[in-house]
Amino acid sequence: MLKILQAHGLDAGPTQRPLLAGMTASIIADMPALGLLKAFGSLDALGQAAHFSVIIAALAYIGMMLLGGLLYGWLFQRAANDPWGGWLFGMAFGFVLWMLGPIPLLQWLPKQPILIGYPAVGLLLGELLWGLVLGIAFPFAHRALRVSLDGRLVAPMASTGPKAACDPHLMRRS
Repeated sequence: MLKILQAHGLDAGPTQRPLLAGMTASIIADMPALGLLKAFGSLDALGQAAHFSVIIAALAYIGMMLLGGLLYGWLFQRAANDPWGGWLFGMAFGFVLWMLGPIPLLQWLPKQPILIGYPAVGLLLGELLWGLVLGIAFPFAHRALRVSLDGRLVAPMASTGPKAACDPHLMRRS
């Protein structure tokens, strides 16, 4: 894991589920990203290149982004739980996924680039939008999926997050 962040509590505790939260936030982030990909013609171009229908291309995109959400939850765990800064984690992660996935697979490896013009721009903007929504949705999904130590779901509390550490009203009385 990211050794430098372990001092600040990166690793998720026994009551948190960052992998499931990443997948849940990814499903939420897929909807606006698919709309953008459809508007730019990226899904049509991907479907034509692979000889699939647009629906199959959209389902493949959703499946790949589910894996991306799983990777996001595994990599960042509690570090991405900040609702004020999670959008930046998400957009950066979306950009990195765009650099590591579609660019080599769709542009460099084939003899001719598969996506050119508006569909290529749409794919970049779709990945960035997906990352933005993923980063915004992840903290809320992570809080909603918390469980107690005996395995029951716990209601989200307002006394979690970075501001809770500094709030004098939430300090324990010894």
